[in-house]
Amino acid sequence: MDNPYVLNHKTPTRKDYIDTSDFDQSEILDMVKVSTVVRDYIKSGGTLDTLYHKNLAMIFEQKSTRTRVSFEVGMEQLGGHALNLAPGSIQLGAHETIGDTAQVLSRMCDMIMARVDRHESIFELAARSSVPVINGMSDYNHPTQELGDIITIFDHLPKDKPWNKVKVVFAGDRTQVCASLMMITTKMGMNFIQYGPPAKWLSDDFLKIGRANNQMYGGSVHVTDNPAYLEGADFIYTDVWYGLYDKETPKEVYMREFYPKYQVNDEMLAMTGNPNVKFMHCLPAIRNEEVTDSVLDGPHSVAWDEAENRLTAQRGLLLYFSGKAQEALDTIKRQKEEK
Repeated sequence: MDNPYVLNHKTPTRKDYIDTSDFDQSEILDMVKVSTVVRDYIKSGGTLDTLYHKNLAMIFEQKSTRTRVSFEVGMEQLGGHALNLAPGSIQLGAHETIGDTAQVLSRMCDMIMARVDRHESIFELAARSSVPVINGMSDYNHPTQELGDIITIFDHLPKDKPWNKVKVVFAGDRTQVCASLMMITTKMGMNFIQYGPPAKWLSDDFLKIGRANNQMYGGSVHVTDNPAYLEGADFIYTDVWYGLYDKETPKEVYMREFYPKYQVNDEMLAMTGNPNVKFMHCLPAIRNEEVTDSVLDGPHSVAWDEAENRLTAQRGLLLYFSGKAQEALDTIKRQKEEK
């Protein structure tokens, strides 16, 4: 049995967390392990000060609820401190370049998390930063959401079904969340399907990543507008049909493309033929557009567990990329043995 207190990799193989494609399956599983062990320990009343006197700079070029709160609370629970650098509160984008900002923050903080408009900004931050940079979301991907999502899937795996047999269907647009879900599920050898209109399917570049994962870890990836592919789904996931990066497309255009066929409702869940199918959403949701109230608030929904697991994931990432993950696991093991 895998030892819950021992990581496969004692230190990260990369300084930064920009894209889960940079890491192999065993490294992602290490991130999952430290995230879930710490979660269970804290929920049982345990405390950690592994990141005592450590500081996280949080750069936001957009509004944020789950990303900001999860990183801020996560740092506090681990004994550290997070600085919320909201839009307009620092010189970034005004009189100072991204590279210069990275160098300054590196001299004062131990880690940087950034939620940015352009994916290139994350690369520039990482290139000029001497401390780890975590991608809190870009127009390309959402790797912190990915880790929380795969933790949620592991938490709710069908009974007696190995994870490499799981079927995950994303219903809707090719958002960065859709792309990220495809990348992390195929990294785990799962079967991923995007169910949406052909004009909104994932690009060939993304599909190549998924198929390369299939070759290495098993599983499959498909894009389709055929509802027959819903059959046997273990998880149905959706995201908003228009969002941060689609402001030039009128809402009514998206409604014509996606409604009602791709709305996640009770009828869609029934089409899976799986009475235990689970529903996921990265949130925020536009209720009764991409998902109905009856699904989001219903017995199949694990969306609220998924939101909480953003905190689970962030604690794991903060420990992993600060190089303190094994230390935290050792502390938990020792404190449990001393009881």
